[in-house]
Amino acid sequence: MEDAIVLYPAPGMGHIVSMIELAKLINHHYSHRFSITIFLTNGPFDTSNTDDFISHISQTHPHLFFLRFPYIAVDSSPTRSRAATAFEFIRLNDPNVLNSLTQISKTSRIRALIVDLFCTSALSISSKLKIPTYCFFTSGVAALVLYLYMPTIHKQHTKSFKDLKGTILHFPGLPPIPAHHMPEPTLDRLDPAYDDMLFFTLHLPKFDGIIVNTFDDLEPVAVAAVRDGSSVPDMPIPSVFNIGPLIASVRTNGDGGEGENGAGRHECLQWLDLQPRESVVFLCFGSKGVFGLTQLREIADGLERSGRRFLWVVRNPPDSKGEEIDLESLLPEGFLEKTMERGMLLKNWAPQVEVLSHDSVGGFVTHCGWNSVLEAIVAGKPMVAWPLYAEQHVNKAALVEDMKMAIPVEEREADGLVSGEELARRLGELMDSDKGKELREKSKMMKERSLAAWEENGSSITALAELTRIWMQD
Repeated sequence: MEDAIVLYPAPGMGHIVSMIELAKLINHHYSHRFSITIFLTNGPFDTSNTDDFISHISQTHPHLFFLRFPYIAVDSSPTRSRAATAFEFIRLNDPNVLNSLTQISKTSRIRALIVDLFCTSALSISSKLKIPTYCFFTSGVAALVLYLYMPTIHKQHTKSFKDLKGTILHFPGLPPIPAHHMPEPTLDRLDPAYDDMLFFTLHLPKFDGIIVNTFDDLEPVAVAAVRDGSSVPDMPIPSVFNIGPLIASVRTNGDGGEGENGAGRHECLQWLDLQPRESVVFLCFGSKGVFGLTQLREIADGLERSGRRFLWVVRNPPDSKGEEIDLESLLPEGFLEKTMERGMLLKNWAPQVEVLSHDSVGGFVTHCGWNSVLEAIVAGKPMVAWPLYAEQHVNKAALVEDMKMAIPVEEREADGLVSGEELARRLGELMDSDKGKELREKSKMMKERSLAAWEENGSSITALAELTRIWMQD
């Protein structure tokens, strides 16, 4: 019987891309040892981008086998949060997980099942089948610490985090986190998603190991909090394997989603060729990063005030209902004409990895999605941190306070928006100040360390070798 590794990502491009990068990594180094199967859910969370991406990977990496589950519908009642709906959808796929693992086991020895945190319900299935099971954590160690410690925080408070205005939460190895900046599915205790998140975090220590898309030198303080056991005070933590940075090698959008695969270089790269070195600010906020009309116009005001060269990926406001993007109507009158000599706007998508790697780009305004953070780090670009959702506020706190690789933007208390004046000030700080220079130097140093992690005896290549040694034990 052949040895097999099975991977099970949560739905959503950011999760799928990261898991497939892990599959590609294992296949690249150990294709002679393992066959690799990737489970894919099939339901309302899929998009045409997902299908296009999987098709592309299937063609370019024929040794990766995709097993798509039967379609499952789920109640998407507006009275439930999107997270609660997504988590129920994943649970409804448990019979598909059982059937698929059982079938694969007839012809292969499954050496490991690797699941996304949100697919933790599969743990009970694999345990009954005696399959070693690992959690692949698609964010960094800072967010992992937060989730490991969440059951402890849960016991310390009785109110929803969203209602704890002015309350600061303290986690081992992390900067202080305002309660209302906790990941969105954890904010409301009355939301079923909160119970799901508590279930996930309570089960994290029960995996055979945790695989994290980071590298040791990037998050030393958070890594220490995991390894010394302080993030889970009352039980042992399984081994943690930092095997990053894993970033998509294909053209991706702002949070790891597959983009347009047309022939030739994208026009924005040709535009960047004409700009001075490290002179352009790149603004992109992920595949789900959309702003209302007022915020879009504040961003435009900030770019105009700043006087800087920029490349900005613009998306329609959330109430646009799929309409074509009309830049003239979205942005302030005269903005396009006033900035046409120093700015370029793209609708919906940019080849983010290539843009960040371009010598003309000197800074990145990001929503702090972990895929985007890693792409900036590998490219050696400093950041302006503008978190929007999920665990991004935690990533921002670590980037600003611990890693010293980003400058934060501050929201107005009155309406929660970032003013044009604030954005212009932060862009100046990033591009011109002594602090910005320090960030740039730190970013370039961390780029070198990210590469060193994958060199012989580097931390990530060593962690991967140890992981596969464990899998091959009889």
